Amino acid sequence: MAPDAPPHAPVQGRAGPHPRRGPLLNNFRDRIIFGFIGLFAPEEAHVGDYGGGDPVDWVFANNLILVALLIVLGVLAVLIIGFWMVWRFQQFRISDEHVEVRKGIVFRSHRRAPLDRVQGVNLTRPFPARLIGMAKLEVVGAGTDANVALEYLSTSKAEAVRSDILRLASGARAARHARQGGPQIPAPATMRGQLVGSMNTGVTDLIGGVDLSDVEPESVVRIPTGRLVGSMLLAGVLWFFFFLAIFAVGLAFAVPAILADGDPDAWIGVVAIVLGMGVPFIIATVAITWGQISKSLRYSIAPTSDGVRITFGLFTTITETIPPGRIFGVEVSQPFLWRPFGWWTIKINRMSGKSMSAQQSSSAQQFNVVLPVGKRADVERVLGLILPDLPAEDMPLVWEHGILGPQQNDPYRVLQPRAWWRRPVSWKRHGFTVTDFGLIFRRGVVWRKLAVFPLARLQGISSDQGPIDRMQRVGGLTAHSVTGPINGDVVGIDSAELNTALDEIVRRAASAANRDHSHRWAEASNGS
Repeated sequence: MAPDAPPHAPVQGRAGPHPRRGPLLNNFRDRIIFGFIGLFAPEEAHVGDYGGGDPVDWVFANNLILVALLIVLGVLAVLIIGFWMVWRFQQFRISDEHVEVRKGIVFRSHRRAPLDRVQGVNLTRPFPARLIGMAKLEVVGAGTDANVALEYLSTSKAEAVRSDILRLASGARAARHARQGGPQIPAPATMRGQLVGSMNTGVTDLIGGVDLSDVEPESVVRIPTGRLVGSMLLAGVLWFFFFLAIFAVGLAFAVPAILADGDPDAWIGVVAIVLGMGVPFIIATVAITWGQISKSLRYSIAPTSDGVRITFGLFTTITETIPPGRIFGVEVSQPFLWRPFGWWTIKINRMSGKSMSAQQSSSAQQFNVVLPVGKRADVERVLGLILPDLPAEDMPLVWEHGILGPQQNDPYRVLQPRAWWRRPVSWKRHGFTVTDFGLIFRRGVVWRKLAVFPLARLQGISSDQGPIDRMQRVGGLTAHSVTGPINGDVVGIDSAELNTALDEIVRRAASAANRDHSHRWAEASNGS
């Protein structure tokens, strides 16, 4: 066995002809850290103490600065040319029946979206693209992974293509028409003029907003920034208490075990646990709240000739146009902390054209929100935009008896008192009603919700009854819709009323489907 090293044996250094080289990124990280420290304590920042074998030092020592710069420029040029070729080899074509996109150099892909199955057209402007006036156009199809993307077009061209797609999807077979909303400005003849014009437009859009030229200003519903931030902060309070509850449970188990030994320094471990668990919880709460605020800032909703147009986003701006007949469910809800302020939010079920995993992401869920927060007047106005066929005689069922109900002479079929234990807090509100237009669900007391499913687009209806339900002579009802945040189900409904309601819903849904022609809105408006 080798003898132990003496207590003061010298430490092997890294100097010499064959130094040990660390990873390049770590060296750059250390260099940045030591440079920052050098601003405040120059005597403590000795780059040479850690930088033996640093590739940057090796470049300087061998006078290869010019070669290194040329290599970096060459790599950047290759990347730019590669991106340009990928963009250049992307082609699209709009016919009377399809939107087609071909792209790829080595591996070619060909995607096609039938116009009669278009569920919407989204215009996405990431922050860098906005600076140069570019946008990504995405045609939302019906089906899993059915979206077709066009990346990237100038903003004016993307808006013109969107208008063409929606016009053809509406049933109009005319070719291209001039866009409405103002005089047409000829494009500059030179490439430099086009680039300058695009950048000027991008900077202007950053300040004044985008995509409102063909929308009547008085019809736009806007959300005050203070209300939006306040509502999201209240939602952040809920996240804070949720994390706090988890934190308290963790401390309840950890602290007694630490203090059981009687060590006077045990409180140091307690403080370490508090910081180790509390700081990540606070960071998570702030991140979630800021993410919701930034996605909803500069939010607007307005009607156009081709459907409802929604714009949102602070840095990355997304504009989506939802044609008529593409909304399968609408829900108005009010969290408990919003009730003193009279605030509500509206969500919808719609086909996203994305895979199931993508539909669960927070960015995808944003497409299901049509009003992040609003008062009663805002809610009524947005409901008029997204449910234009909702009869006036059904509005009391939606608002007075539904959102604010129950009222006297309640028309809803509600959960039976003998089954109150299923919804011990909200059993008096829990119920549904059906009209010629839609199936309406009313639920919740602490978190009040009202969901409307247009019968013309109802995917199915079912009832269920377990053994305990049979003993109590009650059952449940479920409305089937496309994948989305809105669920339509009630429990504890009297069995006889449930059977009668099922027959009524099926009969009215068949009649509503025969009357509905909103998915070809141009043909319907022309009476064809």
